[in-house]
Formats: sequence, structure tokens, C-alpha cells
Amino acid sequence: MFSLPQLEAFVAVAEELHFGAAAERLNMTQPPLSRQIQMLEKKLNTSLFSRTSRKVELTAAGATLLPRARQILDMCIKTDLDVRRVSSGQAGVITVGYTAIAGQSALPVMLRRAAEGMPGVSFVLRELVSTDQMDGLLKGTVDIGLLRPIVGRPGVVSRPLMKDRMVVALPEGSSLLGTTGVPAGQPLPLGSLDRRPLLMYSTQEARYFHDLVLRLFASAGAHANITQYASQVPALLAFVQAGLGVALVPASAMAFAPPGVEFYEIDGRHGMRELNRVELDLAWNEETSNPAVLKLLQLIEPVWQESMPG
Repeated sequence: MFSLPQLEAFVAVAEELHFGAAAERLNMTQPPLSRQIQMLEKKLNTSLFSRTSRKVELTAAGATLLPRARQILDMCIKTDLDVRRVSSGQAGVITVGYTAIAGQSALPVMLRRAAEGMPGVSFVLRELVSTDQMDGLLKGTVDIGLLRPIVGRPGVVSRPLMKDRMVVALPEGSSLLGTTGVPAGQPLPLGSLDRRPLLMYSTQEARYFHDLVLRLFASAGAHANITQYASQVPALLAFVQAGLGVALVPASAMAFAPPGVEFYEIDGRHGMRELNRVELDLAWNEETSNPAVLKLLQLIEPVWQESMPG
């Protein structure tokens, strides 16, 4: 098989049609250039140039080789650049897992930073509940996870990325409001939800929210009368929209709530404000070999430092 130096020598001579000029272009002397051409002609078992004392011309075989040789050299240059960009994290593919709420909040922020700092990287986006993201991080099917704080797994690193709070979602015009005495727009005591139909998070796919809601109800001395379960916030909001009950959802969900749903802040008295904290983590496999992931983590680090001080 011919070598790249042989092709480079051939293209230089073919374009210059002068061995001396070609040697100068390649920053070499003429004898080694001539040897490269001779070795290439021997390998191909044909003459590539017609040489006389006054001029050099391509043979039919040389004219056939020239566009292909250029293509091969261009491909080698492009491959070299692509490999270097991938190894530096400036190119490649990152698979991101995210929850439905993260898709409306943290994910756009992350993608904007990536577009500015590493525009050559492509993203594969997968909406997954937190437990499935954790499994994907371990299996290598997910590179970056935007998930809720759940029980950690060996080999997975996580950092707090964003914080939020829970609010009460009710069907618009709910009769509940008439029994609480709470004016519209004012915080709602969770005790007023005692034994009301509660739309709840799944114990498996959304354990983080499930346990948080129970803690909030217990702190308010209210009984959680669970009537429906769902794994994602949009499904719970659909239940609320249908008038099937009330739900506690992250405040960031208000940005994409369906019509027919209204929200109330949770009354923060009696320590409820300290308990009503929702966090979103950024997670990755500590043994990742994807340079683009490491580059992205560098870009995202200021976000978690700003949003989660101390």
C-alpha cells in the first residue's frame, strides 16, 4: 500500500509540474522527492509522470490518481482535526438525561452554555425519571444526568445544580378555596389539604418527591389522602386539570402548566419554609472517558457554584 508521504509528493509534483518547485513547496530537497515518486510508481506498477528535459506532464494514470490522492489527503487532514477536537472536548456527542421539570429549567441553561463554549458538540436528549437516569449513568447510556437527589450509586458523582420550592396546584375555581378562608394569591396552609384528594408521586420512579410531600404534610399535621399516582409532574398537572384533586409540584412547573390549573404558595410558618426545599443535581459517571463531558462540566461548574452557595 502506498504511504501518505508518497501521495503528498505526488500531489505536489502534479500541481507544480516541476520537481524543483514541488520539493521547495514540501521543504525538502529534490532527490528524496524523486524517490517518493519512484516508490509510488513501483507500488502502482505504472508511470505517473511523463518527463522530458523541458517539462513534466501527468500520464493518464497520474491524471486518474490526482483527484483521489487529493481526496485521501483532505480526509486525513479532516480526520486529524476531528480527532484533536474530540480529544479536547470541542467535538463529540453527549447524551443527557433529564426530568420533565429539568427540561424546562436547567436543561436550556446548560444547552446555551454548551452552544457558546463548545459549538462542535452534539447532544442526544432523553427525558427520564431520576432512577432511570442513575441506571443509565452506570451503564454508560447516559453521559450527564439532571436528576433529583436520590440514593447515590458507587461510581456516580453528583453536584447540586439548582434549587426550587414546592407549591400547591389546584383546579381553577376549586371549592377548596372557599373553605380555607385564604384570599386569592395568599399562601395556603397545608393543613387545609387534610384528607383532600391528593395526587401523588410514584414511590419507585419519583421517590424523592414522594417522600418530600409526605414530610411536608406531616409537618403541617395533615393527613395525605392519596388517590392517584404518577411519575412525572406533567402527568400530575393533567390530573389536577381534570379536577381529580390537588398536587404539590415544583414552582418551576408553573411556567408550563396547562390551562385550568392555578397555584398557591405554601404557608411558610412553623418551619415549613426550611423544609420546603427542592434540589436538582447534575450527575455523571466518575470514570467517563468522554472528553466532551469533562469540558461541559467545566462550563457548568459556575452554575452550581452560583445557585448553591456554601
